[in-house]
Amino acid sequence: MFKKILVANRGEIACRVFRTAKKMGIGTVAVYSDADALSPHVLMADEAVRLGPAPAAESYLKADLILLAAKETGADCIHPGYGFLSERESFARACAEAGIAFVGPPPNAIAAMGDKIESKKLAKEAGVNVVPGFLGEIADTDEAVRIAGDIGYPVMMKASAGGGGKGMRLAYSEQDVREGFEATKREGLASFGDDRVFIEKFIESPRHIEIQVLGDQHGNVVYLNERECSVQRRHQKVVEEAPSPFVSPEMRRAMGEQAVALAKAVGYYSAGTVELIVSGADKTGQGFYFLEMNTRLQVEHPVTEEITGLDLVEQMIRVAAGEPLAFGQDDVKINGWSVENRVYAEDPYRGFLPSIGRLVRYRTPAADQRQAPFGDDEGAPGVRVDDGVREGGEVSMFYDPMIAKLVTWAPTREEAIDKQIAALDAFEIEGPGTNLDFLSALMQHPRFRSGEITTGFIAEEYPEGFHGAPAGDEVVRALAAVTGFAATAEADRARQIDGQLGHQLDAPTDWVVRVGKSDHRVHVGDDQVSVDGTPLPGGVDYDAGGRIAQVGGDAPLSVKLKRTRTGFTLNARGATHKVRVLPAHVADYAQHLIEKVPPDLSKFLIAPMPGLLVRLDVREGDRVEAGQALAVVEAMKMENILRAEKSAVVKTVNAAAGESLQVDQVILELE
Repeated sequence: MFKKILVANRGEIACRVFRTAKKMGIGTVAVYSDADALSPHVLMADEAVRLGPAPAAESYLKADLILLAAKETGADCIHPGYGFLSERESFARACAEAGIAFVGPPPNAIAAMGDKIESKKLAKEAGVNVVPGFLGEIADTDEAVRIAGDIGYPVMMKASAGGGGKGMRLAYSEQDVREGFEATKREGLASFGDDRVFIEKFIESPRHIEIQVLGDQHGNVVYLNERECSVQRRHQKVVEEAPSPFVSPEMRRAMGEQAVALAKAVGYYSAGTVELIVSGADKTGQGFYFLEMNTRLQVEHPVTEEITGLDLVEQMIRVAAGEPLAFGQDDVKINGWSVENRVYAEDPYRGFLPSIGRLVRYRTPAADQRQAPFGDDEGAPGVRVDDGVREGGEVSMFYDPMIAKLVTWAPTREEAIDKQIAALDAFEIEGPGTNLDFLSALMQHPRFRSGEITTGFIAEEYPEGFHGAPAGDEVVRALAAVTGFAATAEADRARQIDGQLGHQLDAPTDWVVRVGKSDHRVHVGDDQVSVDGTPLPGGVDYDAGGRIAQVGGDAPLSVKLKRTRTGFTLNARGATHKVRVLPAHVADYAQHLIEKVPPDLSKFLIAPMPGLLVRLDVREGDRVEAGQALAVVEAMKMENILRAEKSAVVKTVNAAAGESLQVDQVILELE
């Protein structure tokens, strides 16, 4: 077995590998950029080596610096994690030439399967169904338009070396191809060092299902069941689960055997994933097509670990050390159900714009953060958080916006989903915006709970964007009760601090609470809280100055709250509520308050997120039309096209291409 492992990555996946390595008694080495000097993965490792400045191209993508770090620290193996160099054949080959084991597949398998174009050709030759498309190199936009027309719209443009939702554009028309082809090439080059693009038919109403395979260096390959990854936004996975609610045992066997055959055809070993696009209308088990093979550990590997009881990182390390698999296909079982949500630094209320900043508060809901399978441990909570951040740390614009992975396990799918909802309510993050509300809304959505999902689920169910999950009467009553109880507790606390209310005065107990557009009268008694004259079952548990209130009863509820000038901001059950609270004897005067009218900002093009102004398409004096592309801003490795809201003339330009932008910075003004 290896003596020391270097992880050529950062964040949660580096922490994940280190935990297993420490369990196995293997020494650990971290590498880091200047932006990550005090990150948890650096502090967790036995040794750490600086690579360079914050941009990945100057640090985590520098293979020579990583190999030098391994030599200097005496590391005898390197785990690449996912992203960065994990699917670079040249890196795996360089490790072998340096006499350092690469914890992953052999270079020839990475070359064969890591290239989307070549992998499709190989799959087709092996008799595997592939999606209709053009697998050759495309010279320019005009050729792309011609090919797309021949295939038939809609089509998907993909960077050949892409992954993780990067370098992908859906086109429904020639205009979409002309606008998106060059952007796809640029994203591929920036993120993966390869600007080749291929085009394939987009199968509408599809499901995205993937098969986890694991092989050793002795020719043994098994499949570890499937994962359902259909809930996606902008082609990036948001929710994953194992097993799939759609796949039958017969379909699972057919998919698994085909994935194993493909892996054996290229001499594959280590962990890998065969991604399939599946026709949701085909119940025969034959309507699946090969998309690609990811020759690395997937972000969503924890759900497979939870239902199989296997530690995939440990298996990868043992395979790299030359050990044969200790089990066969018949030993792989399915135990219960597991769901994973990706917690991102993004604001779902503002079109999911990336968000950066300091984590001024970070509290996870996991009672046990082992970052390894629960297995059959007695008393395991069934809630797991894989993360690589800590309170006080920065979410940087230089890397992926994922903060953590929230994983739940339970005997049934419904129970695993319910655990997600409760855990999301208890997950505390302050600083950058997050998608916690959105994830909770997804978990509560009837269509998701039914299992009738496709890759278009989010776009179809939230066509006008996300505005919070609808709150039922029971939740609204609970929110009103929490607000009234918290207001009394805070008033009582103020009374006791420097006599702000006079030591002889009692705190107010009668309130009028506005939740949404409805007012509720709340009375806080000695042993119960009443809303509109009806006692709230279970009562409210809250300590003045706290951040979370608990509502008891048959349906317990965790409510996160933050004080505002006129009340509280409450987060619960997938929505943020700005709640106003006034003492009952003054509430009637609120109707006389003057409403503040927001300023008209339509004449400004404003940066919706911090990022780099990649391109500015207009100059002062140019006439623009509604919907016209004005600028391209890159944030967290994704390009965002900013368009004109109305027809106008460019009055002034306030920024230049190549400039770093702050959120809400004015790029140009229209007249």
